[in-house]
Amino acid sequence: MSKLPAVFQQLKFPVIASPLFIISNPKLVIAQCIAGVVGSMPALNARPAEQLEEWLIEITEALAKHNRDHPDQPAAPFAINQIVHKSNDRLEHDMALCVKYKVPIIITSLGAREDINAAAHSYGGVVMHDIINNKFAKKAIEKGADGLVAVAAGAGGHAGVKSPFALIQEIREWFDGPLALSGSIATGGAVLAAQAMGADFAYIGSAFIATEEARAADDYKQAVVSANSDDIVYSNLFTGVHGNYLAPSIRNAGLDPDNLPESDPSKMNFGGDAKKAWKDIWGCGQGISAVKAVLPAGELVARLKREYQAAKGNLTA
Repeated sequence: MSKLPAVFQQLKFPVIASPLFIISNPKLVIAQCIAGVVGSMPALNARPAEQLEEWLIEITEALAKHNRDHPDQPAAPFAINQIVHKSNDRLEHDMALCVKYKVPIIITSLGAREDINAAAHSYGGVVMHDIINNKFAKKAIEKGADGLVAVAAGAGGHAGVKSPFALIQEIREWFDGPLALSGSIATGGAVLAAQAMGADFAYIGSAFIATEEARAADDYKQAVVSANSDDIVYSNLFTGVHGNYLAPSIRNAGLDPDNLPESDPSKMNFGGDAKKAWKDIWGCGQGISAVKAVLPAGELVARLKREYQAAKGNLTA
């Protein structure tokens, strides 16, 4: 059994909703947490930078009110994602606000920094770091991260190529801390499978695109509902980092999804230009065939919980 920090011990359903660039917002985060999963969003979704403080106030106050009104059903904790990359000139500003509002969980991506981890630890926060292989996992823990998000093949947005079986197995040989698995998880059965492999949590993103609270275009939501794994394209063209995207959105941009050029990774960018690219080119994972309709986030989580219990029952039947 993993050694879980106190913030995770109150989580009754083992799911972390992944931060969706552009799409996640306070409304979605609050709905996710109230439904019983860790809600999250990238700090960079708040634009201009001053908006982040307004959003943190909104989230913390809404969850505190829910907990006062429903002491027997407290909300799950929330997380803020920080892009730890040189192109993110807001990192120090955004992290200072996370410290001010004592954000329970910080999810770091594209770089591990000891000072960011120390800032979170200064108020008792927990840091989960995105990794795509065992080498990066070890570096993240060496620099002070508390836990890991293993981003395996099939995950939406920036994704690795490792089989989840291989990635979880290698990490568990040396790490017994909090571990989440990302990659094509969109059913309760897949949540249980992630635990069976050795992960503590399933990390679910793409399914939440097709929710009423998500800040995604209606066409994007409907594309997630209509698509399956055959419609996902793996490319580094749009940000310099390999990721999975919906082929129809690539065609709509006038590009051939079957013949995309390679990008120069040294020109990786997560500023305004990247936001424009991500708005036009829709990130998505391979597990979306399980998404059949646009629903409130609470209803999606309720479905996952029902399927999870059914899968557990099937194993013991």
